[in-house]
Amino acid sequence: QVQLVESGGGLVQPGGSLRLSCAASGSIFRIDTMGWYRQAPGKQRELVANITWDGNTNYADSVKGRFTISRNSAKNTLYLRMVKLKPEDTAVYYCNADLLTLSLSESTYWGQGTQVTVSS
Repeated sequence: QVQLVESGGGLVQPGGSLRLSCAASGSIFRIDTMGWYRQAPGKQRELVANITWDGNTNYADSVKGRFTISRNSAKNTLYLRMVKLKPEDTAVYYCNADLLTLSLSESTYWGQGTQVTVSS
């Protein structure tokens, strides 16, 4: 069993900041790429940013320069630092991980999501 648990969402004013965390636990042998996705009401889920096992990062154009993804591989934890937040950043944010379990099964896992609301 593998679990991804996000935390850190909430209500913030435009221009404000938040840091999301995602802790992976369970029968994990190795985590490869981890990422953050988001889904706004009425829209498809979209990639926000991802980071490979060796630290290479990729960002959606809409968040470049404002969001920073990072990970602590020793703790199996993923982070997303968000600054200069805009109302259009409002969405449910999901953590995602491509990993190899202890039974040597490769699969993609998702967290349950955390709500981020940017509003005055």
